Parts: sequence; structure tokens; C-alpha cells
Amino acid sequence: QVQLVESGGGLVQAGGSLRLSCAASGRPLSRNIMAWFRQGPGKERVFVANINWSGERTFYADSVKGRFTISRDNGKNTVYLQMNSLKFEDTAVYYCAADKTDWRPWAPRSGPDGYDYWGQGTQVTVSA
Repeated sequence: QVQLVESGGGLVQAGGSLRLSCAASGRPLSRNIMAWFRQGPGKERVFVANINWSGERTFYADSVKGRFTISRDNGKNTVYLQMNSLKFEDTAVYYCAADKTDWRPWAPRSGPDGYDYWGQGTQVTVSA
């Protein structure tokens, strides 16, 4: 059974930084596209960033481009989201997701389709 466990969320002042981690267990995901999504209060879940298997290709939502960085450590079966210059509107529950298909060609897509494994989420709260 595959599990994704997010950590690193918390309360931070606007302008601050946080680093989220998503540790996978149950199978290696080193050959799989992984992504971060977020869901703000009263809002739908939306795409934040994705990354290909090697970490060489990444894609970001316009709202986070230049401030957030997605990366991965395949040896640790973990994906990260470094969040800098945080804004009040970044407040949300952040979810990690993974595509179960090995070697699927990466694409700069922002929809939730194609992600088969999801974590439970970690809360990020940015105070104004």
C-alpha cells in the first residue's frame, strides 16, 4: 500500500519561508511524476507544481512561480516544496500527489487527473 506523508507545515509570517516534505512508502516512486496541490479555506484544490522523475523538469502555477521550488531526492523517496516570500494568500492545506505509472512522459499540466496517490495534507498558515 502506497502512502504519502507530508510534513513541514506550520504558522509563518508573511515574507517568511517554509519547506514542505513528502515522504513516500510502499513502493519506490523514483520513476514517477510527483506534484504539490493546495486547497485554501472555502476554495477548490488547485495545482502548485510538478516534477518529472529525474528532477530536471518542473512546472509551476503562475501564482507561485519565482517563489516556490519543487525538488526531489529519489534515494529518500521524497519530494520537497521550498516556499519563499510567503503571502497571506498562500494559506492552505498542501497535498502531495504521485502518478503511479512508471516513466510516463512529463508534461507541464496543472490538472489533478493522472495522480493516483495522495497524501493527507499539511496546513500552512501565513499571517499578514
